[in-house]
Amino acid sequence: MASDISFATATELSAALKAKKVSAVELAQDAIARIERHDDKINAICVRDFDRALQTARAADLALSRGGRGALLGIPMTVKESFNVAGLPTTWGFVPQKDFIAQTDALAIERVKAAGGVILGKTNVPVALGDWQSYNEIYGITNNPFDLGRTPGGSSGGSSAALAAGFGALSLGSDIGGSLRVPAHYCGVYAHKPTFALCPARGHTPPPLPPLPSNRDLSVIGPMARSAADLALLLEVMAGPDPSFDGIGYKLALPAPRHSALKDFRVLLLDSHPLLPTGASVRGAIETLASGLIKAGVSVTRQSPLLPDLAETSRVYMRMLLSFLAASFAPEIYAGAQAAAAQLAPSDDSLAAERLRGIVLSHRDWLIADGRRIGLRAQWSELFKSFDAVICPLMPTPAYPHDHHEPQEERRILIDGRPHPYVDQLVWPGIATLPGLPATALPIAMSDDGLPIGVQIVGPWLEDYTPLKLAELIEREFGGFTPPKAFVD
Repeated sequence: MASDISFATATELSAALKAKKVSAVELAQDAIARIERHDDKINAICVRDFDRALQTARAADLALSRGGRGALLGIPMTVKESFNVAGLPTTWGFVPQKDFIAQTDALAIERVKAAGGVILGKTNVPVALGDWQSYNEIYGITNNPFDLGRTPGGSSGGSSAALAAGFGALSLGSDIGGSLRVPAHYCGVYAHKPTFALCPARGHTPPPLPPLPSNRDLSVIGPMARSAADLALLLEVMAGPDPSFDGIGYKLALPAPRHSALKDFRVLLLDSHPLLPTGASVRGAIETLASGLIKAGVSVTRQSPLLPDLAETSRVYMRMLLSFLAASFAPEIYAGAQAAAAQLAPSDDSLAAERLRGIVLSHRDWLIADGRRIGLRAQWSELFKSFDAVICPLMPTPAYPHDHHEPQEERRILIDGRPHPYVDQLVWPGIATLPGLPATALPIAMSDDGLPIGVQIVGPWLEDYTPLKLAELIEREFGGFTPPKAFVD
């Protein structure tokens, strides 16, 4: 059977280390043994760095013996392949970059190492971090530990699968279209999309570009874990300005959570979107959560005129997201999109049409879209005067079977047996991404098929600790992560 430490949280492991109940080397060895025993089936860890991890663990034990108190001291963890780690490959799944070796650590990695984290290796991603499935020609396909025939999510799918399988207590990921939150939903773990620009992304850079300070629109980096409290622990390590860019230190004082008791929270709870149905299993899980919250004394509201227009949000998000992504498209692909966009009827406001328009968006039109975003952000600000958090789905279904058909626009997702455009699933991740709001993903149920179901808690701008605290209280009241039965040994 798995040891008591295999699925323990980072907070629990830290306490055990300080109490000398276990050593950092033993923690690293346990995680490494699990990877060697199980990862041939899951394929979550695409780059192993075990020798350096054990060296770091030995150094952590020495530091602990001398009273060291690093926030992550001795904690085994993984990082998404897209982060530069000195001496290891960074490919983003691009075959021409399979031999690229990072020379320096990403800033987030520097901070993790300074806090004493023991990095076991890097986790698999889709090409260009552009899918909710994690596969590429360099490292192959990552499978969901709850059902190997299904996706673990993406683009931080290797990280979510690693956490679910007990391959370390923490991981680092990134998110522009749900890439932290969706894998957490599919694998039954926790993730936090921070307020935009809270965590500097220098060194989270596609090769062979230099690791310069980043101001990538919409995109963030953030923590993943098996508990909500661990998300806050890792976020505190990662957050704060980039000193090479801002010229100041990175310590940052975020507001405390609005409440410390579950019964004090005012929640707006959503389970439907005007542009995409929500599957019955997800709706049912949210309904059960709503009943539990009400019994616990939470103020739960199901609709409000303060809520920004979700359809408008989705259309603006599609334009701005694809405008950003298209900057790296090959000239022939961009030219094809220009020709296709010119054929769109002005009345076509489908999400596919908005994505196509976004690819060829002019700077003038981008500024118009940004103005619409600013208006929506102001509406969110007003909403959070009356509510502390919004709880809503992350995706319309639990994890689905692998589907690597290209292009993605031709794929279909089955929602209660009916096909819908695969890429339209962006509507739920986008409600927090477009305005740059913090959002915490947490597991709340298991489907009849034994698949995890999660939700996201969207919070106010820069009030990251409010959704994190609510997630922690929900976990304490109703339970949280459950290990996949096939990998508990």
